[in-house]
Amino acid sequence: MFSPQAHYLFPASPDGASALQKENVMAQGTVKWFNSEKGFGFIEQDGGGPDVFAHYSNIATQGFRELREGQRVSFDVTQGQKGPQAENIVPA
Repeated sequence: MFSPQAHYLFPASPDGASALQKENVMAQGTVKWFNSEKGFGFIEQDGGGPDVFAHYSNIATQGFRELREGQRVSFDVTQGQKGPQAENIVPA
């Protein structure tokens, strides 16, 4: 099924891979807010663009996983059901 929103965020190349997949470069950003009790928050991307949803299960650390407001992070951006979503979140 074609999703115009996903196509807009990640334009496909002639071979079908998105520009993000081809570059394989992690995005950088700053945690806008994160609710440790609920296990989610949002990351503001460097260079603009929509805020990215961050779920605790996608934080790449050992033990208790949480992020702090203002914390710098690297992450992969994927298209979730409701918009951009961060995966493989690595605190700086």
